[in-house]
Amino acid sequence: MAPASRVLGVVAAVLAVLARPAFPQSSAQPSPRTDEVSLRILVLETADEALRVREELQLGANFVALAVVRSVDPSARNGGWLGRLSLSSLRPGLREAVSGLAVGELSGVVQIPTGFAIVQVVADREEPSRDVAPAAVSPGLAAGGSVKIAMDVGGFADATEALRQFPKNAGWEQDLQTICRLRSQSLDAARRTIEGRLASGADLTDPLDRAQAHVLLGQLDAFQGRMAEAIASWERALTHAEAVPEARLPVLEALGIAHLQKAAIDNGAFETGVEPCLLCGSGRQGFAATGDAEHAVDYFSRYLAERPDDLEVRWLLNLAYMTLGRYPDAVPPAHLLEPAALRSVEDVGRFIDVARDSGLTSFSLAGGIIVDDLDGDGRFEVVTSSMDGCAPMRLFRRSDSGLFVEAAAEAGLGGQLGGLNIVQADYDNNGCPDILVLRGGWEPAQRNSLLRNDCRGTFTDVTAQVGLAEPATSTQTAAWTDYDNDGRLDLFVGNEDVPAQLFRQQPDGTFVDVAADAGVARSAFTKGVAAGDYDNDGWPDLYVSNMGGRNFLYRNDGDGTFTELGQAAGVPGPGRGFPTWFFDYDNDGWQDLFVASYFISVEETARTYLGLPASANTLKLYRNLGDGSFEDVTRRTGLDKVFMAMGANFGDIDNDGFLDLYLGTGNPSYASMLPNVLLRNRGGTSFVDVTASSGTGEWHKGHGVAFVDLDDDGDDELVTVIGGATPGDAHALRLYRNPGHGHDWINLTLIGQRTNRSAIGARIAVTLEDASGHRRTVHRTVGSGGSFGASPLRQHVGLGPEARIEAIDIWWPTSGTRQRFTDVDVNQSIEIAELAPDYIRVDRQPLPLGDPPEEPAHVP
Repeated sequence: MAPASRVLGVVAAVLAVLARPAFPQSSAQPSPRTDEVSLRILVLETADEALRVREELQLGANFVALAVVRSVDPSARNGGWLGRLSLSSLRPGLREAVSGLAVGELSGVVQIPTGFAIVQVVADREEPSRDVAPAAVSPGLAAGGSVKIAMDVGGFADATEALRQFPKNAGWEQDLQTICRLRSQSLDAARRTIEGRLASGADLTDPLDRAQAHVLLGQLDAFQGRMAEAIASWERALTHAEAVPEARLPVLEALGIAHLQKAAIDNGAFETGVEPCLLCGSGRQGFAATGDAEHAVDYFSRYLAERPDDLEVRWLLNLAYMTLGRYPDAVPPAHLLEPAALRSVEDVGRFIDVARDSGLTSFSLAGGIIVDDLDGDGRFEVVTSSMDGCAPMRLFRRSDSGLFVEAAAEAGLGGQLGGLNIVQADYDNNGCPDILVLRGGWEPAQRNSLLRNDCRGTFTDVTAQVGLAEPATSTQTAAWTDYDNDGRLDLFVGNEDVPAQLFRQQPDGTFVDVAADAGVARSAFTKGVAAGDYDNDGWPDLYVSNMGGRNFLYRNDGDGTFTELGQAAGVPGPGRGFPTWFFDYDNDGWQDLFVASYFISVEETARTYLGLPASANTLKLYRNLGDGSFEDVTRRTGLDKVFMAMGANFGDIDNDGFLDLYLGTGNPSYASMLPNVLLRNRGGTSFVDVTASSGTGEWHKGHGVAFVDLDDDGDDELVTVIGGATPGDAHALRLYRNPGHGHDWINLTLIGQRTNRSAIGARIAVTLEDASGHRRTVHRTVGSGGSFGASPLRQHVGLGPEARIEAIDIWWPTSGTRQRFTDVDVNQSIEIAELAPDYIRVDRQPLPLGDPPEEPAHVP
């Protein structure tokens, strides 16, 4: 989930009586000036955030430093530096704001298509800071910046601002019931304020002021899924804005998006998961009720009649035709996205969604997922969370028949409300995985929860007891790791705009934040963290993925401190990062590093599919060179793509021994109707998009992702939480059953004795020989995978066809011991305890995962 951008309106502007129009107040433009100035720029997501940043600047904050950390413009990595520009090249709002400013002076907050800008005039001799990583700078913002931000329809930013400004008692962020109540009360208050302004009309004499108020009211309705009411408000806004193209066109697009969202809701696509195939190359199967989709086509067509080159609206128009079952034939040739651009070049078999048939009936907003054996019965449970502050966690246990049965209440999770992400680990070494719930990502700070597993199938909230409740922060990312190798798991938490936390676990089971002393307490807008021993020295290192500026690589010095080497080691990140992880993608025994870029742009994803050059930075894959540094192999491996990835993880879908990727995509806006993405690893050399052939291109918001052999037949399934940031974007969970590929495999459960009981950080090397006599080694490290979504700690290792295992080598980080087991049979599950002389075979009978429909809903 991600913040809304290119907003139509922000409730804070009304509540605080800010003079921030949603549309230009006049179509008149000032006369162009011919003089030139040197400029820096800061672009923020919301008007409220921009005003706060401007106050910081007025109080003496460093513009360059804030630009690197906070700006969403591509110039951020150069400290906001734009260079010397002609005033006439700037868009009118910026031109007016800059005109007359002296060197060093700040402009006011100016709305531009990519957010809310603050500009500073600087001396001609000033150059980008030497310590800022070089990056492409915006060419002057003459066309809204080089990356077009997605239209915001859905009201998440408005609802969040309403919550921020609503009166709250001290300590509200510690009580989950209070958080739930305040969300509802703040929305009601915002609605009353806007309706009151519209009713009185006293300060809304200008037609564009009235248009703005109707837009704001429509955003709050859209947030709650009241799409008919939102559409009515935006139609009223359109009548007021009709005379001004800059105002009319965004409302036309918003109306098209709203009708498309309503079509999906009314046709049951979100709740049942039955939807047209987005990437099949044809759209013969459409929605039963077509009225709203027809309206969407009409509004998008009217927009494109005036701006035919808008790739975002072209994408949405093609999608609307797909929901009608009339793609590609009925799409006007000038706007058609060719079916060939959406097809896979490789066929990995069809993954069928069997969630409902298997009893996994979770329906939620954006959230996290854990799939693991939480009660020690040998079967996997599925746990999900939702960022809806009033929604309890869900826990599904496997019955003897193979069906999943809801058991959250009896597990003690009924009072655990909200949570954008969850991750498991046996923090107290009692043999049963515990659950960490992370809250407040993109929202006001809220407390996290540590839920202790009593090994009887129930959980107890021990957050305050162990010292993790205060201070509350905004986060959705954390990593369990034993950074000091004392056998007790520690916890690293990445936060938004406050220092990261490193909680060292004490012998009594409590935690103390040692981030400052350890050298990892940097502040950034952090969206992903990962732990892994990249230099193979036995001490786990940390990587931090940030939304602005460069990322951090913390090398563990083995003495309780870390050294930051992100730039020096060659892993600065894409400038706007989100999920990240260490993994050995090429099986050479060294941990490589994946970082997803996160640019909130439908257009950039469309450009990727159409083979057009990207304006935004792409995904990043850094290959470990084994000397403490990394090589950027993104382009070489075919990952130079822009996908708006949020929740993501890795696993082996075809049991060839090489790790594949699944990326959940989107942002809160209903405009971000983009497929989730499955990328197959071609033997450690490159990755290929197999989304269309696999049928996994769910086109609603993707969050927590887990790879897991859920039916114990030897193939990884894909389980993913689908749902956006708003009640109007809730969705059913997906369970994609693997069609099977006939390759061999082995499952390994490691049990630490001196090393932490979860064996997190333990290394596995499986040396094998195939039928032709070719020998190779497959490498794994115990962990739950990506930084948003949690696979089982049990490691599933694909071996390829006709494999014979020569040896399995295990390396335990705390004890420093190694184990070797030879001539182990393939296609079985085994347990290996640290220091034990032999392994234990675990017999597991395959359990069915429901019956697929006779004609899968994803196939046209």
